[in-house]
Amino acid sequence: MEQAIYEELAVESRLEIEGLFNEIGKEFKGRADELIPMLQRVQRALGFLPEQALLEIARLTRLSTARVFGTATFYAQFRFQPVGRNVIRVCRGTACHVKGSDRILEDIKGHLQVAPGQMTRDGLFTIETVACFGSCALAPIMVVNDSVYGSLKRSRALKLLDEIRVREEGLLM
Repeated sequence: MEQAIYEELAVESRLEIEGLFNEIGKEFKGRADELIPMLQRVQRALGFLPEQALLEIARLTRLSTARVFGTATFYAQFRFQPVGRNVIRVCRGTACHVKGSDRILEDIKGHLQVAPGQMTRDGLFTIETVACFGSCALAPIMVVNDSVYGSLKRSRALKLLDEIRVREEGLLM
């Protein structure tokens, strides 16, 4: 049963990528100078850059796969794994660290049962760490999607995640 579901998702993903590249073929001319905008467009649509998409971009731009993969891996903006619907970023800068962001991160990891860079099994959350948000006066900081939570306490961080989970589950019903 699990294998059949996996195969169905793989076919669905292939169809999604084919449809996306039909659109991209209309938006771009396939020039080498369009590589980064193409990578950005694919990631915006899919949430990450699957290998099949990188190969298709190489074909469309007539660039080597090494150049496409090299460009995509050079820039920190590109992802190669799916991310959760809610991306949690915990600041690891000095001010945040001094004010307890390391403990907040440990609590979140334990609460969600994932490490930074991983997505929860339900696809709801991904945890990331950030070197510094540049908002040291609000330390410690956690950003969930586009919402900034400053002067954060450990218990409030977990409560926020539980509130998001309840809201998301309500939307799915």
